[in-house]
Amino acid sequence: MPTIKLNTGAGTTEISIPGRLEDIRRLCNPARTILLVDENVNRLHGQTFDGFMVIDIGSGEGSKTIDHASWIYGELISREVDRSWSVVGIGGGIATDLAGFIASTFLRGLNFGFVSTTLLGQVDAAIGGKNGLNYKGYKNMIGVIRQPGFVICDTELLKSLPKREFIGGFAEIIKYAAIRRPDLYPYLQNHILEATSFNNEVLTHLIRESVATKIEIVESDEHERGDRKLLNFGHTCGHALEKRYQVSHGEAVAIGMILAGRLSVNLGMISSGKVSGLEKLIAEAGLPVEMDFDITEIAEIMRSDKKRRGDDLQFILLEDLGKAVVKSIPLNDLNAMLHDLY
Repeated sequence: MPTIKLNTGAGTTEISIPGRLEDIRRLCNPARTILLVDENVNRLHGQTFDGFMVIDIGSGEGSKTIDHASWIYGELISREVDRSWSVVGIGGGIATDLAGFIASTFLRGLNFGFVSTTLLGQVDAAIGGKNGLNYKGYKNMIGVIRQPGFVICDTELLKSLPKREFIGGFAEIIKYAAIRRPDLYPYLQNHILEATSFNNEVLTHLIRESVATKIEIVESDEHERGDRKLLNFGHTCGHALEKRYQVSHGEAVAIGMILAGRLSVNLGMISSGKVSGLEKLIAEAGLPVEMDFDITEIAEIMRSDKKRRGDDLQFILLEDLGKAVVKSIPLNDLNAMLHDLY
C-alpha cells in the first residue's frame, strides 16, 4: 500500500492512500479489536467485519455526544475490554472523531486506528489527531489531541457516497490550496470537473496532496499554537452555520471561506479579483456560494467559538491565494463587519 507517515513526539501514524477496508485484518487482531462502525458502512460492508467485535454507532451528529460516548463506554466494560485491546473507527468524520475520543479516554488510553470512508474524512477529519465531541450543538467543544496508529483511506468507498456528501469534501481540499498551496490552486482550477466526476487518478492525487499539506502543518504545530490555526480557514463562520441551519460541514465551510475571503478584501489584504476566482472555483466544485442566513444570529453564535480569546475572535484571512494569516477581530466589531460582506 502507498503510505504517507505523520511523525510526532508520541509516535508515527501510517496513512494508506489508497488503502482498502479489508486491510484491517492485516493491521488488527480481530479477537482483541473493537470496531466502532457507522451504520451505513455496517449495512453495506458488514460481512467484512466477521470475527471482530462490532458496535454500530449510528450516523449523524447525534452520535458525537457525551451521552453516546457514555453508552459506548458501557459497551466496552460489558465486553470486558482491557488495555491490550484496540479500537478502530470506520466511517466518516463523526465515526473517527468518536472512536479517537473513546480510545483516548477509556482506561486512560487504548491503541486505535481509522478507516476513513468519506472524502471529507480522508483529507481532513481523520488526519492530525483531533478527536472531539459536540456539546449542546457546539462543534467539537470537548476533545483531545492524540494520533491514531494508522489511517486507511479507501478511495473505492467514495463511490458509494451520496453525491452531495462527496462534493462536500472538496471544500477542505480547496481550503488547503487557499491557505498553503499556491501550486495546488491552478491544478484544482484545471482538474476540478474531473475530480468531481470521480477521475480516480486526479482524485487520489488531490487526496495525497491534501494529506501531505496537513501533515506538514501538524508536524510543526500539533497542538495548534501557531500554523495549525490556519486550518480553521472558513470554519469560524462555517461551524456557526452548521449549528444554526443544519447544513453539511462542507457546504458551511464553503460559505465560511467566501465570507473570510470577502473580509480579507474589505481589510485591504487581498485583491477582489483573487477572491472572485476562489468563489468561482468553489462554485465549479458544486459547492454553494450563496446562502440566506441572519448575520446577527451567526455573529452571536461565533462568540462561543473555541477560537475566541477574551474579547477577540481569531479569524483566518488571506493575504494571497496560498497564504493565510491569523487576525484577531474584536467581537464588538464582528457583527458590523459581517453585515458589510453579505
